[in-house]
Amino acid sequence: MKESETLIMSSGIQTKSVVILNKDGLHARPASLFAHMANQFNSQISVTRGEDSVDGKSILSILTLGATQGVQLTIRAEGVDADTAVQMLCRLVESGFDE
Repeated sequence: MKESETLIMSSGIQTKSVVILNKDGLHARPASLFAHMANQFNSQISVTRGEDSVDGKSILSILTLGATQGVQLTIRAEGVDADTAVQMLCRLVESGFDE
């Protein structure tokens, strides 16, 4: 685990911080990929930047974060598949959305 990442586990809640790596940040295509993957899980998923927290299953909400390269986001999932959801979504972000 990288120094900038944290993982917290408790009763169906998972939280992990990741850094946006791709040079164009979290623009329309990556936001769409993120929301599409998030919608495959039963858990409630949110994405937080600083004090702003949005629905991780909504493309438009994700775009409002204005997350550029180097920005740290916290992905939070609550539900029966929270662990898998956070792991998969973090891998997507850490891959730079294959850009």
